[in-house]
Amino acid sequence: MSAWILWLGDRDTQLLLALVARRKQWLDPVFRALTRLADPAVAITVAGGLALGAAPELAGPGVHAALTLTISHGVVELVKRAVARPRPQLPVGLESLAQPPDRFSFPSGHAAAALAIALPIALDLTPVAAPIALAPAVAVGVSRCYLGVHYPGDVLAGWIIAFCSTGVAGLILA
Repeated sequence: MSAWILWLGDRDTQLLLALVARRKQWLDPVFRALTRLADPAVAITVAGGLALGAAPELAGPGVHAALTLTISHGVVELVKRAVARPRPQLPVGLESLAQPPDRFSFPSGHAAAALAIALPIALDLTPVAAPIALAPAVAVGVSRCYLGVHYPGDVLAGWIIAFCSTGVAGLILA
């Protein structure tokens, strides 16, 4: 099992380095702005506003999103402390473009928060409109790797937590 974990960690590092080595200076401010969409204060404000009926047609999905965000945040924090994976150490010449909120990398709380809000909303939309709601959440996850503060596996784990939390929240609200 440990050989598999080491292999997976190596692939995760290779993917991250391949991405950050291809950064484009003009994209740096775009990804810095995108990542802020899932900062805790923003995520709580968006989910809370939707749940309280800021957009009346989304009040139901907003409650679902707020509960999903709450569940996913709790799971992310428990897993972060249990796994305690350090943040990526980029090679000389490549630096992180954002200040991480804590010292642990796995799973990505930003990726989980963004999808925890977007997925319940997307589930209430038409198949044509749903991808529009999901696109910013996916972009937030990609931004975490682009900025050098998460490995791709961290983002994937955050998305899985958000997906599972959406289901749990749906069952609670049913």
